[in-house]
Amino acid sequence: MASTKRPLHVNASDQSEEPLPPNEKRIRTAPLLTSAIERVMLVRYSQSLWSQLGNVLEPMLRRVVREEVERGLQRFVSTIARSPPLSIQAPESPPSLQLVFINKLSLRIFTGTKILDVAGNPLQIFLLNKLEGRDQRVPATLPFPIRIEVVVVESDFSSDGRDSWTKEEFNNKIVKERAGKRPLLTGDLNYTMRGGAVTVGNMEFTDNSSWTKEGRFRLGARVVGESSQGVRVLEALTDAFAVKDHRGEVYKKHYPPRLNDEVWRLEKIAKEGIFHKKLNEAGIHTVQDFLKMSVIDLPGLKAILGPTMSEKMWDGTLKHARSCELGNKLYISGGSDYTLVLNPICEVVQFINNSQPMTFSSKANIDELVRIASDNWNSLEEVDEGFTEYATMELCRLCTASGSQTQSIDNPEMENDEGWSASVSQHII
Repeated sequence: MASTKRPLHVNASDQSEEPLPPNEKRIRTAPLLTSAIERVMLVRYSQSLWSQLGNVLEPMLRRVVREEVERGLQRFVSTIARSPPLSIQAPESPPSLQLVFINKLSLRIFTGTKILDVAGNPLQIFLLNKLEGRDQRVPATLPFPIRIEVVVVESDFSSDGRDSWTKEEFNNKIVKERAGKRPLLTGDLNYTMRGGAVTVGNMEFTDNSSWTKEGRFRLGARVVGESSQGVRVLEALTDAFAVKDHRGEVYKKHYPPRLNDEVWRLEKIAKEGIFHKKLNEAGIHTVQDFLKMSVIDLPGLKAILGPTMSEKMWDGTLKHARSCELGNKLYISGGSDYTLVLNPICEVVQFINNSQPMTFSSKANIDELVRIASDNWNSLEEVDEGFTEYATMELCRLCTASGSQTQSIDNPEMENDEGWSASVSQHII
């Protein structure tokens, strides 16, 4: 009786092995062999494919590399052929000619307003010889005209005090408008210079300077193109300045102030502020009114402003007011026995005493006459400065012709409480 073998099975507990049934072994072995054959065939196919691609691509790649190398060599050779021969040159000497803004800019510049100098006049640019110094006022001349362009330059350019730079250094510091904004500087920016001088006007900023690193700009002027015919001309630069928005102009101070300016144009007096209201209530509306009061009654003027204006603020306001240009108008007040000549702020320019004996012998008497003239200011006779000089000479001539004795007493240092001198000439007939 044939014995049958019992199949062995793997038991997880004792790790014993049992033989698998024949059908199971065949089923498990067949997929492994098929997978191995497929991998071998795939590797051989890949090797064959890459070999074929290499045979096709290698000539093509060699041809492309060769063509690019040849083109690069051709460009290099053509560049060498066009380049001038190398030579050792001495360092370029600094330019002797320079463009210069003759006058300083206005101390306050706003967007949308014309750019002027401190005197309120258009800017002037001169061509100067640096070897003769910047203080000269006689421009250098070239035998041909040159074209000038005005540009905006960064405020820190040449801030180290250097007086020479290259054209490229200057051009790299030119400021352009912000993205989405209009050109930063508009108006007449290009000029033709003949005779070494040109007047620059009708320019204005369209944007303020608060967005720049320093918060300021400079104006520059440069020669355009080849109009200088190879002559190096150093560019002009102004001092650095701030540009404020136009809406601030209605509150700006004037430097120097004008006689007919409203009094709030003076420093430390804000428009519609407490000092402005106090002065208006006292009848002081203009800078001229303020200065007249400071001559006639300085303590009274300080009392109007009150203790809230400190001494430091007062000094700043008074100093600013006194920088006002008075002009050449004079005002005559007089009676049968005297003639009083005043400037626009009630300072005595000349006093002629016609009385005998001398009635107006003291400063107190004359001060009282000045107060009376100030109270009746609109009734005074207005004349030019040259007229009073002629009138005084004519009076002396008539006195001499009539045989009257004329005694002249000069007191050139007659001063008021603040030290303002008034030249007084007294003629006693």
